[in-house]
Amino acid sequence: MTTLPPPKVKKAAEDSLESKIYTMVENYKEYIPTPNDRNRLSFCLVKFVNGEGDEPKITLKNAKIGISGISVADLAKKLDDELLKIK
Repeated sequence: MTTLPPPKVKKAAEDSLESKIYTMVENYKEYIPTPNDRNRLSFCLVKFVNGEGDEPKITLKNAKIGISGISVADLAKKLDDELLKIK
């Protein structure tokens, strides 16, 4: 039995929309302590900005993002404000 190396990951450009959203969500790691939850939220927010997903308030509940130290409504408001700056 052999173990294969993980697949190569191509980094997005620093000025791309995806990179900006992932960086924005990473700034909220005090409220979203689990890295996997931050990645899932970032992915959902990229889809939202591209017109395919739900708004942050709905995404935070449906994606079961683990939040601590802030209410869902407050975090959703902060994310909405940040997304308006990015767009």
